Amino acid sequence: MKAFHFLLLLALAFSFVSAFDPSPLQDFCVAIPEPKNAVFVNGKFCKNPNLTVAGDFSFSGLNIPGNTANRVGSNVTLVNVDVLPGLNTLGISLARLDYAPNGGLNPPHIHPCGTEILVVVEGTLHVGFVTSNPNRFISKVLYPGDVFVFPIGLIHFQFNIAKTKAVAFAGLSSQNPGVITIADAIFGPDPPINPDVLAKAFQLDKDVVEKLQKLFENA
Repeated sequence: MKAFHFLLLLALAFSFVSAFDPSPLQDFCVAIPEPKNAVFVNGKFCKNPNLTVAGDFSFSGLNIPGNTANRVGSNVTLVNVDVLPGLNTLGISLARLDYAPNGGLNPPHIHPCGTEILVVVEGTLHVGFVTSNPNRFISKVLYPGDVFVFPIGLIHFQFNIAKTKAVAFAGLSSQNPGVITIADAIFGPDPPINPDVLAKAFQLDKDVVEKLQKLFENA
């Protein structure tokens, strides 16, 4: 029994370790493009540390508002390893989020590889996430200076409920947290999901599903 408990604890420990970016084994590992014919690595290849410069560790532009003139009224400016190579192996990234007045929405989505912590700097946001089955909806209205955490892998959103624009910044626990926008993933993948599957899953008429697929196919 003791051996079983030890193995269980060990399995849990490994599950927590594997849920986040691995710890770096050196001071830093500035990302470089994949060498020709290289094998795949979990992350990016490292630049020679002796050749690194300040620009590898800096990014400019988060002071610039994002364009929210789109179908959901929001914009995410993500600073991940693809635009800031010095983040490679460090397990963090950052984003600026802009929301249009009167309903700007960062629609329900998940980050498969990272937890998100959000701070509101301007405006009023209704935010929330849904837990694993059996599902609970946890939400709150945030004002400037308020902070909210969205646990890794859970569906979450932010919605501007004010008549003025809103701005927030988010830290994420991965150099590349990834994003899956739920509506786009369900109704807009290429090739599309069989509408019979979606009709049964969502308890909708097939023609409704097909209309939704048509709406999202070019989104």
